[in-house]
Amino acid sequence: MDIISLAISAILIENVVLYRFLGICPLLGVSEKRESAVGMGAAVVFVITLSSSVAWLLYTYVLKPFNMVYMQTIIFILVIAGLVQIIEMFIKKVSPGLYKVLGIYLPLITTNCAVLGLANMVANPKYTYIQALVFAFASSLGFLLVIYLFSTIRIRIAKADVPKAFKGVPIALITAGILAMIFSRFGALNI
Repeated sequence: MDIISLAISAILIENVVLYRFLGICPLLGVSEKRESAVGMGAAVVFVITLSSSVAWLLYTYVLKPFNMVYMQTIIFILVIAGLVQIIEMFIKKVSPGLYKVLGIYLPLITTNCAVLGLANMVANPKYTYIQALVFAFASSLGFLLVIYLFSTIRIRIAKADVPKAFKGVPIALITAGILAMIFSRFGALNI
């Protein structure tokens, strides 16, 4: 039951975007079209899950035993960069349309603070490997859920009569704030 509550908490209650405020750049940058939002979300799910898994293993079996914890950020960035390159090549080969839609945002996954933030969070002695894997995967699913919901809302906002001063990023930030308030109510679930 602990694993299930950890997953639900990571997706809804402590959502990586709306609770921890990580990954705001791709949320605002790629969410204007549903296809690009889902593509980015899926790529982020893959990168976060794999990089967090590798980060936990490296931290537990290399960095901590050899007293090299100070190298954690650099090592994690290298792992993330390598995984993003693999994903970029894969998407370019399998789905050139999605590759073109994602454009510059795909390599920017490397600098997505949600990816590095989650790698740092799971490299914590309080998580076992399975808990770290579940937390990372569920957190990335939470990212995918929010970016999908946000893209759906932004499509409707694009058709709405929004005052000129609020068009674009301002209304997107207001919408993200309202979405964060809605998700904050999940904290009352006591999971």
